[in-house]
Amino acid sequence: MSIRQSLLTLLVEGDRHGYQLRQDFEARTAGTWPVNIGQVYTTLNRLVRDGLAVEVGKRDDGSVVYRVTDAGRDEVTRWWRTPVDRSTPARDEMAIKLALALTAPGVDVAAVIQVQRSEVLTALQAWTREKAALADPPRDGELARLLVLDNLIFSAEAEIRWLDHCEQRLATTTTGAPRR
Repeated sequence: MSIRQSLLTLLVEGDRHGYQLRQDFEARTAGTWPVNIGQVYTTLNRLVRDGLAVEVGKRDDGSVVYRVTDAGRDEVTRWWRTPVDRSTPARDEMAIKLALALTAPGVDVAAVIQVQRSEVLTALQAWTREKAALADPPRDGELARLLVLDNLIFSAEAEIRWLDHCEQRLATTTTGAPRR
């Protein structure tokens, strides 16, 4: 997830301090991907260092207010126009866990799959209920949440299909891999 571009995008809309950026990011992404306030300030320091943002003052409470620079605006424009890079897939903890479970002695791989399937189904049900509670058509501010929920639902459905596939592959493979 690109916190850098996200914070720049929010700064294009107006000057903000770190806590506002965190709140706005979490509101825009419907709280799905909470961001640590320390990461926000670390990223802001890098944006200033790289000439993409500047400090424009301090509020009474001491918080620093930031503004995007022209170079920062250009960076955001490039980001909008550039597709998300899929050449290096994100690390998937479940795929790593399953790969290690297959080669680790004494691991019940089928149980690992079942535990994950149960967790994904629980999350899928919660997201589906949350989606059903949204207005149709979505009210102001709900469209972003709806699209995020759709993404989570589609991803969960894909993971369940993948887990089913893994279970079938385990049942039919005779590579000598532990199948407990």
